[in-house]
Amino acid sequence: MPTLADVLDVRTAQAAPELVEPISNDRLRCYACGHQCPIPDGALGVCKVRFNRGGTLYVPWGYVGGVQCDPIEKKPFFHAHPGALAYSFGMLGCDLHCAYCQNWVTSQALRDPAAVAPPVDTQPADIVRDARRLRARVVVSTYNEPLITSEWAVAIFKEARAAGLLTAYVSNGNGTPRVLDYIRPWVDLYKVDLKSFDDRHYRQLGGRIEPILFTVRRLHEMGVWLELVTLLIPGFNDSEEELERLTGFVASVSPLIPWHVTAFHKDYRMSDPENTTPEMLMRAAEIGRANGLQYIYAGNLPGQVGDLEDTRCHSCRALLVERFGYFIRSYRITADGTCPHCRTSIPGRWGRAFEGQLTAFPFVPGTRRLRVI
Repeated sequence: MPTLADVLDVRTAQAAPELVEPISNDRLRCYACGHQCPIPDGALGVCKVRFNRGGTLYVPWGYVGGVQCDPIEKKPFFHAHPGALAYSFGMLGCDLHCAYCQNWVTSQALRDPAAVAPPVDTQPADIVRDARRLRARVVVSTYNEPLITSEWAVAIFKEARAAGLLTAYVSNGNGTPRVLDYIRPWVDLYKVDLKSFDDRHYRQLGGRIEPILFTVRRLHEMGVWLELVTLLIPGFNDSEEELERLTGFVASVSPLIPWHVTAFHKDYRMSDPENTTPEMLMRAAEIGRANGLQYIYAGNLPGQVGDLEDTRCHSCRALLVERFGYFIRSYRITADGTCPHCRTSIPGRWGRAFEGQLTAFPFVPGTRRLRVI
């Protein structure tokens, strides 16, 4: 019986030339993520889905591990077309191995035999056609780490752009200059999980902090719309000292970058820490606010975090977008993206008008097995 690795082995294409270079007779350097793996002939990269065969780097192609339609607020993007529907797709594999991963069924499929997410064959045009049928506004590469499957994402995003859709990455941010340059023409929105501000913690997760900090800086410089998320885990990344350094870094890049601090709940292999409380989120928000951050949101505990679900003008503090969880209660941003009270330009990607909300709840189109495609 073929293994999952065998199944995926034939669902591949050659890597984009921008993301690979030879470094010796039988070794290739992959630039899809911050590991920049030197891969010998016959070997895999850290991600376990990019591999060297006969001096050619092969990468995932032609399948998905799952799709789902979500409110864009679930990604979370709070400053990009509130209420829009986001059509999310993912492949398999990841370059990190977080013990608390909420998408472990897809991200850890090559490492964990309990993770079963069989690939479903499809093509970029099929995905975009389905997104349009479901009235999605944005197509999002997520569930696994999108940087390691960037060739596939770019192929889909080219189709999506031609159809008038926006595109987005939901990513751990473990990037390189080459991969960010490669995806830049095709990505509108980018969410980075800033998991910690301690390199020791990142090494526990299988990475390093510096590539993530580089990605945050570089995306902002490139003009890609950027929002950051920190899953607040008691005893791991919630110390006042670490949050001071983390929020200070974000503010140094731009105090106008939205920072989402979200609640941890026991998942996958991390069951020791207690679940995050509303008080913990609000304390983290206070630290970020003291460091100058203007747009701070608390997630995963709707109705329990005061006004930390709402968007307020950073100049006059007028209420602009009122939320409960993923539900948009009210929307007051003007057609030109400004505050109606003081005319301050509000950072983000806003439509000419609020187009309503198809759903405030995630839903699966057909089934995760993509019978609709």
